Amino acid sequence: MSVDERMDSSRRTLLLATSAAGGVAAVATAVPFVASLTPSERAKAAGAAVEADVSKLAPGEMMTVEWRGKPVWILRRTPEMLASLDKTDDVVSDPASDEQQQPEYAKNKHRSIKPEYLVTVGICTHLGCSPTEKFKVGAESGLGADWPGGFLCPCHGSYFDLAGRVYKSMPAPTNLEIPPHQYLSDTSILVGEDGKA
Repeated sequence: MSVDERMDSSRRTLLLATSAAGGVAAVATAVPFVASLTPSERAKAAGAAVEADVSKLAPGEMMTVEWRGKPVWILRRTPEMLASLDKTDDVVSDPASDEQQQPEYAKNKHRSIKPEYLVTVGICTHLGCSPTEKFKVGAESGLGADWPGGFLCPCHGSYFDLAGRVYKSMPAPTNLEIPPHQYLSDTSILVGEDGKA
């Protein structure tokens, strides 16, 4: 083998090795870049739908799940709680839920898919405080003898009934928000998706 042939062979080997190293470097550089374009697990969790198991929720009890960093209340209403909604129709500012703040399937007196369950964001629509539950009725509630049960925002005193409808002449301008949700089964609610997208 002549010197020229050996140099061509060495050049070819060097060219192949350099090309391979360049390809590996390109892939090594591209992988983190492409990975940075996909949302992080934290970002996915912040906007992802949340499944809630309501199988152990007794009538009159409420649970809280977190969706998009917000508390979402799931209240299993008793027949008495549902009956109280008839009494509050005249004292709430938006009894038919005409405001465009909830899905179509919540534009009813009980503001829910199934009357038994209220699914609502637990944040006051005034300044973003979190109302407290005031489920006891009458004088026992501390809100007067005619209190039918509901929620009270302690920050500025807004009252909401057991469907999250705001009382008239309160600081809160609208009813509590109803998030998109759907039932996966009789005991499982998916908060954050309603299957309409």
